Amino acid sequence: MPVADVRSGVPAARGLTAAWAGLRGGTVLDERTVDGLGVLTTSVLDLDADLATLHAWVTARGTGFWGLGHLTADELRETYAFVASLDHHHALLARVDGLPVALVQAYEPAHDPVGDVYDVAPGDLGMHVLVGARPPDRARGFSQRLMVALLRVVADRTGATRVVGEPDAGNAAMLRRAELLGAVLGPEVDLPTKRARLTFLDVPA
Repeated sequence: MPVADVRSGVPAARGLTAAWAGLRGGTVLDERTVDGLGVLTTSVLDLDADLATLHAWVTARGTGFWGLGHLTADELRETYAFVASLDHHHALLARVDGLPVALVQAYEPAHDPVGDVYDVAPGDLGMHVLVGARPPDRARGFSQRLMVALLRVVADRTGATRVVGEPDAGNAAMLRRAELLGAVLGPEVDLPTKRARLTFLDVPA
């Protein structure tokens, strides 16, 4: 699960996302025009403005692997308030032409249980993406183009050289998508809340 796996007892350390620690909800981290998408804006999740959107996404049909569909809106707020308190795990909201389209969670693998099941390398950054909506006028392939663009945003803003994922081992659709993005599938591993499959995507220079 993207949130419940976070370690609460590991001391924070400077890492690739250190500059994001403590930023207020709604702070814009990146804005760029992406061919085939539009204006992509990536901001720190704002629990006051974004909670209803986020709750609708995590409780929607087809998002069961995200693992938060059982939470009430208040419980979801508490969960992401905890995430916001961490220096090494960050929840971001992506918009295309002003429309909320995806939740991004970026984290330091060394401060997450995934760091216990593989050898963390310098430049590694963990990342989860939940595509929650798509503009009605966008052509097929929107989600794939959005994922590529978000990977580029996160890499540009952090200096990450490899993006690490750990989707549920049974989430065949996400594993296919990871391979389409160019990721290499690693071993299956046991994490505190799931059996996961590691994925490794080298960031193009």
